[in-house]
Parts: sequence; C-alpha cells; structure tokens
Amino acid sequence: VTGEALTGDGRLINSGPLDGLSKSNAIKRAIELLEERGTGRASKTYRLRDWLISRQRYWGTPIPIMYTEDGEEVPLEQDALPLELPWEKGMDLKPKGTSPLGGLEEWVATTTPDGRPARRDTDTMDTFVDSSWYFLRFLDPHDSTKAFDPAQAEKWAPVDQYIGGVEHAILHLLYARFITKVLFDLGYVSFTEPFSALLNQGMVILDGAKMSKSKGNLVYFTEELDQFGVDAVRLTMAFAGPPEDDIAWADVSVTCSQKFLARAWRLSGEVTAPVGADPETGDTALRRVTHKYLSEVPGLIEAFKFNVGVARTMELVNAIRKAIDSGPGAGDPAVREAVEVVAVGLSLYAPHTADDMWQRLGHFDGTKETLVAFAGWRKADPLLLVEDQVTAVVQVDGKVRDRLEVSPKIGNDELEALARASAAVQRAIGDREIAQVIARAPRVVNIATKK
Repeated sequence: VTGEALTGDGRLINSGPLDGLSKSNAIKRAIELLEERGTGRASKTYRLRDWLISRQRYWGTPIPIMYTEDGEEVPLEQDALPLELPWEKGMDLKPKGTSPLGGLEEWVATTTPDGRPARRDTDTMDTFVDSSWYFLRFLDPHDSTKAFDPAQAEKWAPVDQYIGGVEHAILHLLYARFITKVLFDLGYVSFTEPFSALLNQGMVILDGAKMSKSKGNLVYFTEELDQFGVDAVRLTMAFAGPPEDDIAWADVSVTCSQKFLARAWRLSGEVTAPVGADPETGDTALRRVTHKYLSEVPGLIEAFKFNVGVARTMELVNAIRKAIDSGPGAGDPAVREAVEVVAVGLSLYAPHTADDMWQRLGHFDGTKETLVAFAGWRKADPLLLVEDQVTAVVQVDGKVRDRLEVSPKIGNDELEALARASAAVQRAIGDREIAQVIARAPRVVNIATKK
C-alpha cells in the first residue's frame, strides 16, 4: 500500500471480504457473494447503438420512401417493390450537394399513389442492411416473391462457421444477430443466433502496418500471382501461421513455396508402380508415415491449423524422396500410395499442382469426376499407426546428448538404464556425480549432474 493512486490493476484495500484480491479475482468473488446472498448474479450486457442505415452514395439499396411537399413520409406500396436504382451508360454519379441520386431529377420526382407530387429519398441504405441477412438469401437466391424460403433456412441454417476480419466482423456480427432475432420474433426462422462458430482472421502486415493504399505499403497481388503462380501464393499464406494471427509479408517466402510444389510435382513423374498396385506389398516404414499423415491432417484442418497441415505434407514429401533415392525405389507400391496421398493433401491448398500430379499418376481421364477433388480422403490403417519403435531423447544438464530407438512399451527404469549405458551420455557426464534422473518413458530422460 503506497497511499497513492496507481494506474493499472492492483490489489483491493478497504473492501472487506475482497481485501488483498486482484481486480479479476475480486470481480469473481463479488459475484459469488451476491449470488450467495440472492441479491445479484452475473450477466452480459450488449449495447447496440442506434444504427444509422442511410448514406449519401449511389451504390446501395434505395430507400422505398417518398416525401410529399408538406413533409409527409409515404412508403412505396407492395406492388411498386423492389425499387431499383436508375442506370444508363455515361450517367453522372458525382455528388450533387447530397447524394449522387439528388441530381437525377427524372428519378427523384414522382407521385404518391393518390396522385400528389412527391420526391424519392436520395440516400441509399448501408450495405450492412443487406449483409446482415445475405446468408439466408444465398440459400434461396432466385425466388422473386420473397426474401428467402423459411423451409430452406430450417434445412441449412444457422451457419456452421463464420470467418471474418476483426475490424469488420464486430459490427457485422451485432447487426446480423439483431436482424436474426427480429426474424425469429416474426416467425421466419427457428433460431436466434445466425452463426454457430467464429474465427477472426488476421491481417497481412507490411512495414509494420496493415497494407493500405494511402500508406503506399502494398504488395501487388497480381504481380505475385504472375511471378509465382496462384498455388504458391495460396500455400504461402496457409503456411505462414495460424489464420487468426497477423502475417508479416516480409517474413514469408513465396519462392520457397514454389520450390516445394515443384519438388512434390516431380515425385508424380517418378512413380513407376502401376495404377492399382497393392500398397500392402510395399515398404512398411513409408506406409507408416503415410497413414500417420492420413490420420492427423483431417483434425488439423478442422481446427484451422492449416500451417501444421502444410508442414505435415512437407514431411511426407521428404519421406517419399528418401524412399525413392535410398530406399525401396520409385517402383514400390508404397511410394505410389504416398505420392497419391500428397496429391490429395495438396488439393486443399494448391489445387492446380495437385490436379497435374493426379493426371501424371494416371487418374485423370478428362472428365470432371476424375479430378483430384473427387478422389476423397483415404482412411488411415489403424495397424500402421501402432509404432514398433519410438525415439527417446536423452538430455544431460539440459543438452541433448543421445537419441535412443526404444519400444513404445518400455518402462521408466529400463529407459533410464539404457540412457546411463549410452557412451555419448557417459562422455557428457564425465567424472561428475549424477544428482537426479527423471525418466518419462518412452520419450525422454533428463539427467542432472552436480556442479
């Protein structure tokens, strides 16, 4: 206690049962006390401010309101909807003191249903008005009699996954939730939340700031595509990091992605095992790597860990390269199986490269159904996921001194004995006395010596 007011979070004083608690813990405890006494409870409050839906631009949904000379607001009748924006080639859309529509007198001047002179509203509605329910319109886009079919909404909605940039999604989510709750109250939908899950994607950063025309810190997308190809650019963005993180473009390498894709593509031309060769007759070690990939990648994709999925694909490509160059060779059926799996895996990020690989492997005959996208994901063989051996790391005073290939069923005592018997470990220990050994079978042994 300093007796002075301080910035930041501290610990409470003069607060009775909350004395000594941090701010966050004090809030939790205060809520608990209120609930115990029956005088209060925790609650979330959302403050949706008044939503100004109009703007003075041409591009937007016209507002179906007319104004008479005495200021009366007259809505368009049902048979006059939808109200469409005027358009003709060469039309002047520069602002006219208000909205660009203000200068289109032939469109603005109109009459009410009972024949009185009136003028149309020259503002247009904010695009959030449309995007707050567009996901429902997408389910039924061609019906001109209603906004959407409630039966289609019942079948498909709510949306399983919402992905958006945080600077846009905050307001959009509030408005979409508001509109959905209104539609629920009116009986058009049976749900009150439009989206089941949210992922806020990061931004691409250059020179320490979000890319902006006004700042001039831009990477021109078309130039990247022309130089490296769309597959390499797409793979680079997937591999750069988790999608919710910002990407510093200076820290990524499209060139490396391009080289990796070329390396994977070359494998498809080296396979000599015939189409349909039984992979069970092939190299078991490579098949273990392949089926571990098949087992892990679906979960990584579902968890939006695209960067890890790409890394696993790179590891499989390395294993295939090793099998061809210094293992069973390009004619092994296990090699064909592995390269086919790589092609299917790459189709998630680099579909053009994957389709070319699929054709070189003898699967594409010119019909849509034989594209790699229709190949489906193969099931991993559970027997190949059982490891015969695992690598146990042995550390001495925090430094890795040896790696031991051991049974996955090995016990702590046996693993410790193998570590102590290692020549590399004994050299690292020297004449020092061992102070402590911690074995965590089957993966690691830590040996600490007395200084």
